[in-house]
Amino acid sequence: MDLIIRNANLPDGRVGIDIGIKDGKIAALEVALSTKAQKEINASGYLVSPPFVDSHFHMDATLSLGLPRLNQSGTLLEGIALWGELKPNLTVEAIKERALRYCDLAVARGLLAIRSHVDICDPRLLAVDALLEVRKEVAPYLDLQLVAFPQDGYLRDPGAAKLMETALDRGVDVVGGIPHFERTMDEGKKSVEVLCRIAAERGLRVDMHCDESDDPLSRHIETLTAETVRHGLQGRVTGSHLTSMHSMDNYYVSKLLPLMAEAEMNVIANPLINITLQGRHDTYPKRRGMTRVPELMDAGIKVAFGHDCVMDPWYSLGSADMLEVASMGLHLAQMTGVEQMKACFQAITEVPAAILGLEGYGLEEGCNADLVILQAADPVEALRLKANRLFVIRKGKIISRSAPLQAKLNLPGRPKIQDFLVH
Repeated sequence: MDLIIRNANLPDGRVGIDIGIKDGKIAALEVALSTKAQKEINASGYLVSPPFVDSHFHMDATLSLGLPRLNQSGTLLEGIALWGELKPNLTVEAIKERALRYCDLAVARGLLAIRSHVDICDPRLLAVDALLEVRKEVAPYLDLQLVAFPQDGYLRDPGAAKLMETALDRGVDVVGGIPHFERTMDEGKKSVEVLCRIAAERGLRVDMHCDESDDPLSRHIETLTAETVRHGLQGRVTGSHLTSMHSMDNYYVSKLLPLMAEAEMNVIANPLINITLQGRHDTYPKRRGMTRVPELMDAGIKVAFGHDCVMDPWYSLGSADMLEVASMGLHLAQMTGVEQMKACFQAITEVPAAILGLEGYGLEEGCNADLVILQAADPVEALRLKANRLFVIRKGKIISRSAPLQAKLNLPGRPKIQDFLVH
């Protein structure tokens, strides 16, 4: 073996497991593995997980906070206006530099796969070219999947149709859209139909910003579901945000959920940003700004959490910490049951990995040796503590490490070290 991780707890509840790694793959998972390795790590009963996966992000805008000015209101519309002001001043070099800095943050947080939307409503396609270069540069240590995103609307922007084709020709991975931002509901519907046809013809996945509003009549997810079936795209289509679902009539939702399940739709909720950007047009009661996560899960629909934005025109906060994202999601969706909290951990690991179609992901023999050792005993404790990432491993190589988080106490009669664990 090249590396053995000893005495690990796994997310599925197995404890005291040794993980043997050979040639970048998991070669063994068993108690008290008898073989030796060139290098060994004692996990000491901490949680070893597959890496975190962010299934919805905007890397072309990340870390651009303050350019050209701060979003003073913290609203979606001011963020969109700011992005429009920033775009003419973008350069490939600046986009790359910010994106690579963010990838450094991601790796340190155990985040080794990201699906990023990239705005194609720029005749120069600078962001597309920049992130294609970034994708190539980070490939040894991070999986970056790109979505061609017509930020200004596929039909609303007169140049978007041609730019979409060009971006996909250059190697962007996924077809995106934003139907609720088109000028009319009918044009939104037409954009979904056209974009799904393009994806089907090219054999690509679909990931649309869909119904990112508080409008109960914004029902483009219905069209997206129908077009998924029409084009045989089952399992390959994602509706991101879907915040209008929190305002929809319950009877309508009762019909919608089974249709989505039949179409094998995927859903990505973005709790940090949507609960702050949505609900700006109501007084009280306040709408919660996130889709119906537990109801979707109960219907058998894959649901993942995304970070969406970090320090950009829309969102001035964020830290590349998917545990923060999942923690906010479980609180907002009132998912504090034990199994529900475990599901929220899965919503930032194995579920988004399945949505992205990542190969070799997981904690079984033969999977890629992509692992994170967390300073926590189990997934619930990891969520509670936003646990420190002690080791981040990519294909059997340690690519990041950090010291255990501890405080030294000076209290009479009390332990000298506090590591914040309660087990």
